[in-house]
Amino acid sequence: MEKVNIWDVEGMEFPAGRRTRVLIGQNGAIQGERFCQGYVVIYKDGGIPEHIHETVESYTILKGEGEMTVGEETQRVRAGDCIFIPSNQKHALYNKGSEEMHMMFVYSPSVIVDHWDQEKRGELR
Repeated sequence: MEKVNIWDVEGMEFPAGRRTRVLIGQNGAIQGERFCQGYVVIYKDGGIPEHIHETVESYTILKGEGEMTVGEETQRVRAGDCIFIPSNQKHALYNKGSEEMHMMFVYSPSVIVDHWDQEKRGELR
């Protein structure tokens, strides 16, 4: 059995106001071939800037509330919501609550998505 505790993974700090921990995937604590899964803490007023990629993805909100855009549609999201993101659909998530937002993402196939480096270079906000 391969096992990892979310809090044992240091993760990456992003300028848009979040820490992303890749649990399973090519750059994860556990190597994954078919999908990538991670845990994200989005700080108050932080987010995941609008981006697009070929992978299909889901976001599951575990704590907090915010605003999610997929394609041209924007909706409020809260703990318990699971959002499906089709391939090649722009999407973004912003914490609009008064506390940290916690969420998990899963995408397939397992690749290292470009938008992380783009955000770190200041190309996405």
